[in-house]
Amino acid sequence: MSLWFSATAAAPELATRWALTPAETAWLTNAVQIGFVVGALGSAGLTISDVVTPRYLFAVSAIAGAAATVTIAAVVDALGPALLLRFLTGVALAGVYPPGMKILAGWFKDGRGFAIGVLVGALTVGSAMPHLIRAIGGVDEPRVVLYGAGALATLGGLLVLVVEPGPYQAPAAPFDPGAIRRMLSDRPTMLANGGYFGHMWELYAVWTWIPAFLVASMAADGGGSSGLASLIAFGTIAIGGAGALVAGIAADRLGRTTITSASMGVSGVACIGAGLFFGRSLVLVVPFLLVWGFSIVADSAQFSAAVSELAEDSYVGTALTLQTAIGFLLTTLSIQLVPVAVDLVGWQWAFAPLAIGPLLGTVSMVRLRAHPDSTLLAGGRG
Repeated sequence: MSLWFSATAAAPELATRWALTPAETAWLTNAVQIGFVVGALGSAGLTISDVVTPRYLFAVSAIAGAAATVTIAAVVDALGPALLLRFLTGVALAGVYPPGMKILAGWFKDGRGFAIGVLVGALTVGSAMPHLIRAIGGVDEPRVVLYGAGALATLGGLLVLVVEPGPYQAPAAPFDPGAIRRMLSDRPTMLANGGYFGHMWELYAVWTWIPAFLVASMAADGGGSSGLASLIAFGTIAIGGAGALVAGIAADRLGRTTITSASMGVSGVACIGAGLFFGRSLVLVVPFLLVWGFSIVADSAQFSAAVSELAEDSYVGTALTLQTAIGFLLTTLSIQLVPVAVDLVGWQWAFAPLAIGPLLGTVSMVRLRAHPDSTLLAGGRG
């Protein structure tokens, strides 16, 4: 998953070299989001995640995404070709994340929230890795960041080949064009999806723009290095790995709807609270960002675990792929919204419009808790 934000982490250098505006720079991330949506919708429509063996789909997709990223580093010197390759990277990642969740779900009947929480924790740390690569040797060297992310993704693609199918993984299912229609008409599944959509409205916009927010905040406080901003951004994103792990354990014990609602409550308040910490000393800003980073992704795995418990067993992979496709489609809007907000109210309050996502997501999960089928979640804990 280090491919996802590889160009985003290198964006300051790429923007200078290619004379990009902030809106154009945002497309280095948004192109991946759109590619992921296209790949995921295509996969869901053809039920690829349930027809193709997940580990093979994962491996081929990870290596294909790595090839696209390395190509940017090796030969691209303009925005247009980079956006095409970033789009293809997103298409490839649609064959990594949902199949990864299906693989984990196949190994766990009890404790599935914890298991998928570990996976999302790994996704989170992986997504943060390009910022760490930049901080320790990639400032002014975008190729270092891109090559490093490509190498990590290739390693991940090879490692997954040693993972055997779990005892609870459903066998390959036949192509069924009616599967998606049934998913979309199932109220409990769509309520779980509603929580995920609200969560996603906030998540990737914050992950994309937190480095720029940090640079602006440090400048307002008297300055700071770009490398330090990348290091703090890495910590802000990566700590979400611990959040996903802790929330996974808690959700299996206390219920998925309870933990997701609490997590979105904290992160939603942080969207507005960011304005109060803007321009303050890093002694205050860093702890705030770590709490936000911990909570903002803590709930992510639980929406996926909920869908894996509510959807038809034979089409869990397709249900997860559809969920992520629509969720990532929403992120293309919220990522572009942030620079618009910056123009209107400045960086101090640029994240405030994102709070609507966690609010609506919490409403959806509260409704799911009241539904009779919530007994299917977390061993009857809701």
